[in-house]
Amino acid sequence: MTFLSELTPTELWKHFDQILTIPRGSKNEGRIREYVVSVAENRNLECIVDDTGNIVIRKPGTAGLESVPGIVLQCHLDMVNEKNSDVEHDFNRDPIRPVLDGSYLQADGTTLGADNGIGIATCLAVLEDGSLRHGPLECLFTVDEETGLTGAAALSSEMLRSTNLIN
Repeated sequence: MTFLSELTPTELWKHFDQILTIPRGSKNEGRIREYVVSVAENRNLECIVDDTGNIVIRKPGTAGLESVPGIVLQCHLDMVNEKNSDVEHDFNRDPIRPVLDGSYLQADGTTLGADNGIGIATCLAVLEDGSLRHGPLECLFTVDEETGLTGAAALSSEMLRSTNLIN
């Protein structure tokens, strides 16, 4: 763990810190998919993975809010793999090295992967937080957003129950 796990909200940054260690370029989302699914399994949440590799995790509404309209929180699993020309980095193996520059979070010579790693971390933190009051939630994690939106394009309408979506 890096210094990120000391930031607040703790659960969000804990997940983002872990996400930075997982290679997840477009069409290479297998390990990040395993991580996301493991969070759902650890919380005994309903989890569906389609043939394309998209994931939907469902969290029931809290007491008294079970029947309000549900919300989909959507993000994508992949990231852009770019690095400075003078940096040695293998995006299939090496973790992203975060750097805090004043109040800005950056990566050491590479893209940070906050697009959409912070979305993944946010969804996972919401799924794990037992103190939130909410209606039914569905967290949708799509694949291959950065190179063609193929996950979103292949998503079956039957995969989602909610009609309201926040991307």
